[in-house]
Amino acid sequence: MVSTNYTRGRSWEYQALRKLRTQGWLCSRSAASHGPVDIFAGRDGEILLIQVKSGRAHLTENERSHLREWARAYRGRAEVWYFKRGRGLTRRELIT
Repeated sequence: MVSTNYTRGRSWEYQALRKLRTQGWLCSRSAASHGPVDIFAGRDGEILLIQVKSGRAHLTENERSHLREWARAYRGRAEVWYFKRGRGLTRRELIT
């Protein structure tokens, strides 16, 4: 299989889903998303909206603003999860 940005990003999203599910979250990914939210998760009345980034990628201020807006609309918490090859999840950033 050819490794593309899409397949690499999707693999990090699947890793995030597995981690969330082991912690008791009910979650789903937004397939082929170009929007602000890659993963929606819920647990015990709490809503989590996650944008997954890998390598050196970071959110622009515009992307942050959109993610913040979605979190407010869903009354949830927005986070960015950063992954690096060989290290997995390296950092979680709360967007306020």
